[in-house]
Amino acid sequence: MKAKNIRFYKPEDNSVQKETKPATEKKVVSTGYISGAGKLVFPMKSVEQLGLRPEEGQFMVGTQEGKRKIKSLYLVPAGADSEESFAMDKAAKSYTISLGTILQKGKIDYANTKYTFVIKPFSYEEGVTAYELLLDDATEKVQYTGKPRGRKPKNTEV
Repeated sequence: MKAKNIRFYKPEDNSVQKETKPATEKKVVSTGYISGAGKLVFPMKSVEQLGLRPEEGQFMVGTQEGKRKIKSLYLVPAGADSEESFAMDKAAKSYTISLGTILQKGKIDYANTKYTFVIKPFSYEEGVTAYELLLDDATEKVQYTGKPRGRKPKNTEV
């Protein structure tokens, strides 16, 4: 009888080894919206993702010069005592900046249309990180179809 070549296994060969792939960083998209009262609303999730510190300072708000209609807004961190800056107010689950009149002058009809924006950080003068708010296409607000609230109207017919 001929000797056969036999390959013997070790206990380590029986354990499952997963190949580890280097972790790829996911591109996180931070978003917000414009409320019906003309406020820029930044959800807490977006504030945390961007590393904004609304308690520490205020923000200068601007648009691209020479444009009539607002397509994007720019937020640049300013000192806490700056007269030309806007403060972020704390809401229930978000932070807001009131810009009602500015948005109306920029031909944004926030009362009848729902606007959302994507927040993109960019480098501004000497290591200052500023934020560009790119407005998405407007979508009509959905009519309220729920149960009517309040008192029923009185019957005026006699």
